[in-house]
Amino acid sequence: MSTENTAPTEAVDEEPVITFADLGLSDPVLKAVKDIGYETPSAIQAATIPILLEGRDVVGLAQTGTGKTAAFALPVLSRMEAGAKLPQALVLSPTRELALQVCEAFEQYAAHMKHVHVLPVYGGQAYGVQLSALRRGVDVVVGTPGRIMDHIAKGTLDLSELKYLVLDEADEMLKMGFAEDVETILAETPDTKQVALFSATMPAQIRRISKQYLNDPAEITVKAKTTTSANTTQRYLVVSYPQKVDALTRILEVEDFEGMIIFVRTKSETETLAEKLRARGYAAAAISGDVAQAQRERTVNQLKSGKLDILVATDVAARGLDVDRITHVVNFDIPIDTESYVHRIGRTGRAGRSGAAISFVTPRERRLLTAIEKATRQPLTQMQLPSVEDVNSTRLTRFDDAITAALEQQSRIAAFRDIIAHYVEHHDVPETDVAAALAVVAQGDTPLLLDPADERARQQSERDDRRSRDDRPARDADGDGDRRRRSQPMTAYRIEVGRRHRVEPRQIVGALANEGGLRRDDFGAIQIRPDFSVVELPSDLGPDVLGRLRDTRISGKLIEIQPDRRGPIRRESGPRRDGGRYGDRDDRGSRDDRGGYGDRPERKPRQSRD
Repeated sequence: MSTENTAPTEAVDEEPVITFADLGLSDPVLKAVKDIGYETPSAIQAATIPILLEGRDVVGLAQTGTGKTAAFALPVLSRMEAGAKLPQALVLSPTRELALQVCEAFEQYAAHMKHVHVLPVYGGQAYGVQLSALRRGVDVVVGTPGRIMDHIAKGTLDLSELKYLVLDEADEMLKMGFAEDVETILAETPDTKQVALFSATMPAQIRRISKQYLNDPAEITVKAKTTTSANTTQRYLVVSYPQKVDALTRILEVEDFEGMIIFVRTKSETETLAEKLRARGYAAAAISGDVAQAQRERTVNQLKSGKLDILVATDVAARGLDVDRITHVVNFDIPIDTESYVHRIGRTGRAGRSGAAISFVTPRERRLLTAIEKATRQPLTQMQLPSVEDVNSTRLTRFDDAITAALEQQSRIAAFRDIIAHYVEHHDVPETDVAAALAVVAQGDTPLLLDPADERARQQSERDDRRSRDDRPARDADGDGDRRRRSQPMTAYRIEVGRRHRVEPRQIVGALANEGGLRRDDFGAIQIRPDFSVVELPSDLGPDVLGRLRDTRISGKLIEIQPDRRGPIRRESGPRRDGGRYGDRDDRGSRDDRGGYGDRPERKPRQSRD
């Protein structure tokens, strides 16, 4: 055997790419994962799913946006026997918004499983809807601790056959005062159940719950990575929802982009927005999960070739999309998790190329922006809406460039010189006027420049719209409250939890908002006393809302809400706002015999860091 051309080889260690098919998920779940467009599991998913499929308890430490929902939902569904009468899985979430998101994810992952029923259970929704579903039979219940406790107390939720229990964002549930509720629910479930606890942090209380209620859990820690490209500049624009299309049009006018992807949340919005952009003269198309693969490929090829400049897409449709021409990504709807954000802006700034990412943020979505900055450890720069002057300057520059390009076509210009000279000679019109008239003909009915008066009218309309929609509560000059709340009649209510129960304003707000279906703007001042608290709520609360609130528990104690006989909370210098929103006045002065507050000044409350 000849070794003449044999050269020594070096072993190359290549980290194998893990796919969802490698994790042991069931075929129906894998099919749903493929339909959604997931390609490779995130770190928390790759580490957690196999362990949960083995039946072992898990404590997962990971930040929001790392893919925790799929990490527990996929293995639970893979092991589940569909069609059971009583709930097999229970997921506890700190807020109804998160509960609805988790519920929607379960339904997506169970798309190819027959007879799997998922039920969200949260405050603010009528009991009748939940009771009817529970009587028919559900497999997965996703809910907030307070409402789950109510159903257990009423005997309407039977957890005797429960096999899987998930505590999602456990640290947030503790912060909101649900610790005792969570422990009560854990104690009411079978000892044989499998438990998965997910939290961003591991305070002592969660460590104790883990040791007491979980059976030899595997502890998995995943730290969020900064995976956004250094070549991509990241900016955001604060804009109300009705003004998004106009704001996008302004940005398209002034940004020097070659190809762009605009991300929206829903399939229906892709075509709606693409149609609006086409009406404004842009070469735009839409793709979503409903678009056939052949059509998707044609659209992507048009983007690559330059026949299209703008693609309006959902997260699912844009997965795996790599087009060199993409210089800009616009988050028309900011994503609700950081993983989606990182994926979106990863469509630009690739292979050493520079890119730009712009995110539209409504005032109510600032918390999402903060979460993205925290998770990616990269601040986003706030940008201002391009002004009339900015747009006009850009339009004039492009008009100048068009003239310069036309002047280079001397053969075509020569043919028109005689025509122009003939017109000037027979109509006695200066050549500059003829040139201006030709510009009007070329421009058509659309004005070349924006009118500042129209801009002032637009700004006034936006201000009126903000006031009517109350998209962001307007604050007084001293920052001490919003005008809408002050003009809204408020009633002081007494609840039977106070300082000795270790409650904080955020726990009161979280519990009442979840159970009563209230908005954060519905809360006035909050005063916490030793054995009870007083909270201001809108005077027009209906009996159904008050009925739900009476069943609310905070720190495991029934709050027994009722109007406070002392009337409105007295303000000395305006209500404080916990976290910039809610009053937290701690009046420790003695009350006089008439039941009023004493004259002793109130101690300034500690500023919340939340």
